[in-house]
Amino acid sequence: MTSANIESKHQHSGELTHRKDLWWLEPTLVATGFTIFIVYATWRALFDVQFYEIPALHILSPFYSPNFRAYLPNWISPAALILWMPAGFRATCYYYRKAYYRAYFLDPPACSVGHFGGKSYCGETSFPFILQNAHRYFFYLAVLVLAVLWYDALDALLPNWQFMGFNLVNAIMLLNVVLLSGYTFGCHAWRHLVGGKLDCFSCVGGAPKTQYKAWKFVSKLNEHHMAWAWFSLFSVGFTDFIIREVASGAIPNIRFF
Repeated sequence: MTSANIESKHQHSGELTHRKDLWWLEPTLVATGFTIFIVYATWRALFDVQFYEIPALHILSPFYSPNFRAYLPNWISPAALILWMPAGFRATCYYYRKAYYRAYFLDPPACSVGHFGGKSYCGETSFPFILQNAHRYFFYLAVLVLAVLWYDALDALLPNWQFMGFNLVNAIMLLNVVLLSGYTFGCHAWRHLVGGKLDCFSCVGGAPKTQYKAWKFVSKLNEHHMAWAWFSLFSVGFTDFIIREVASGAIPNIRFF
């Protein structure tokens, strides 16, 4: 029996599902994780804007980079000009769509579980969810933001192209851009652009072997897209948190060597 038939049977019998396992645990954890990040990011980006930079090191929180502070009135947070790009990329991401549809909308909350939308469920065929088709364009914007964050991380490590040592902030910033790169370039849109649109690599001109290797590498990243998505999501928040704590003097910027 297909999942659709099971769902229909459960709806007619008045039952949501016959599953006896903890099917509700994953959507609950996903909703909790999303909510924690959204609340923290909103608070930091729009309301708690005092400690977004370590002035002595010219290090910016990833929420505020690139720095538009000098071009904006004080009542506008620079993050408002930046965060919509990575936020749009993640909101339209294929993995995240599945995750928050299940966690927040319960349509459906899990496999072989009836959905809560009833006959009003329309998938992504009407506004606003039809805007999910903009994912590939948000990918281009996310790459631009990622390039800036890589510059920030390398500039913090090698100010004026001189190695001045390795510290806590350097380590966190580098880890963050590595995780963000794994998530961004494991994206389905990038996999399609690299070679997923081809039916036969050997049937095209140019350098099919090189393109095939690139597609294989991206496919390896894509296999773990969920892990990259979660680790990179929290690494952005954690990087902002560490920079805030160091900037406020709450914790020292521990020097490793």
